[in-house]
Amino acid sequence: MEERGEVKRDPRRRLPAADRVIRELKAEAPWLPDWAVAAGARRALEEARRRLAEPGHASGDPEGLVASALAHAQGLARPHPARVVNATGVVLHTNLGRAPLAPGAARAAAAVGSSYTDLELDLREGERGDRLGPVSEQLTLLSGAEAAHVVNNNAAALLLALNTLAQGREVIVSRGELVEIGGAFRIPEICERAGVTLVEVGTTNRTHAADYERVLGERSALLLKVHRSNFEQRGFVCEVGLAELARIGRRRGIPVLEDLGSGLLVELGPEGSPAFAPESYAPARLRLGADVVCFSADKLLGGPQAGILLGSAARIEAMRANPLARALRLDKLCLAALDWTLKVLLEGRGAQELPVLRELLAPVAMLEQRARTLAERLANVGGSGLAIEVLPEAAPIGAGSLPSARLPSWVVALRSPQGAQELAAALRTAPIPVVARIRDGAVLIDVRTLLEDDTSALEAALGFACGAPR
Repeated sequence: MEERGEVKRDPRRRLPAADRVIRELKAEAPWLPDWAVAAGARRALEEARRRLAEPGHASGDPEGLVASALAHAQGLARPHPARVVNATGVVLHTNLGRAPLAPGAARAAAAVGSSYTDLELDLREGERGDRLGPVSEQLTLLSGAEAAHVVNNNAAALLLALNTLAQGREVIVSRGELVEIGGAFRIPEICERAGVTLVEVGTTNRTHAADYERVLGERSALLLKVHRSNFEQRGFVCEVGLAELARIGRRRGIPVLEDLGSGLLVELGPEGSPAFAPESYAPARLRLGADVVCFSADKLLGGPQAGILLGSAARIEAMRANPLARALRLDKLCLAALDWTLKVLLEGRGAQELPVLRELLAPVAMLEQRARTLAERLANVGGSGLAIEVLPEAAPIGAGSLPSARLPSWVVALRSPQGAQELAAALRTAPIPVVARIRDGAVLIDVRTLLEDDTSALEAALGFACGAPR
């Protein structure tokens, strides 16, 4: 009898049945698909049961249950990933998908995605073809490398290079380059997965050529240099440059691999300009002596997600022959987008066609004019309580690219009676969400990262945010 009393007092038994939650949810949101409604109801009930099992939770809230189910069902039913307006000024925002594709690249991907293709067919001979043949040649033309290979991202490129060139042997790297970037991507762990032994040299802030020379031996297979993404070292620091490291490697017969992270195939600007990036320019790194370089295609290059490997023919061919290469290979959609992007670069039209390069190279005077024009348009939709000001600003490039660089820009600063945090949150929940920065009590709309068709979406989002219930 006592056990029955315990069951009766269990508040979880008072939760409604799933069918009832589903019926109420369908009545409130009839446009949602049945599968999303059912999943939302199940998730809400599971969460309610977990909460009620904790001390201090004696009863459930039926209205809150339906609201929770609705929120989850809507999240499942909406497209993912979905379009957002990037008003942060961060050109390569990792959380927002890094580089937006050029419309032509997106069309190229859509065309092959909705049809059969000659992905691995030589149409002239009627035999199996090389899926990467054309883009590999395009990459060698752009970089001057002997050979090129492409996988599905730069972490995969680094993994493949390490495993191919140094499996079971030693890879030497400076302690100042044992980086961790977003998503807990750590160089030591990648080395471990690649089956190589990591040998650390130098200290966090200072590494000398003698540190490398001291550890080289029979088991040494590779000298690794890693771009410091998302941070830089200043003060009492010293590092071995690529040219000097390459000389050590040649003298000892050991190749040099450089992970650029965010690589370039065209120079962004003259020395002294904010976007000047000699350390990211892959052709120059190869000329300085790197035997292999790897980098992401969806950062400064402005293409789809891919990992690019450039280097000597023998080493690139060895990577292609590695069984890992098939597991890491590029899909046909990204391949089509990359092919289009590389051709634009070969034609010298990157600054005109690729959104990333267009944003990085936009003149500050033009950005100021865009900000003033945008402010006038937003004043018509924000209501009388919204204060609007046009201000100079600066933002990082993002995605670990050029960590010390901040690009000057102009912003439209929005100050609302509801407060900056509330306004920014409301903008993020608009039908086409707007992601912006907050500074000094204002929501900042940085025009550098606004795409051509973002203005109308931004106006609609601001109208939604200023009229949204709070």
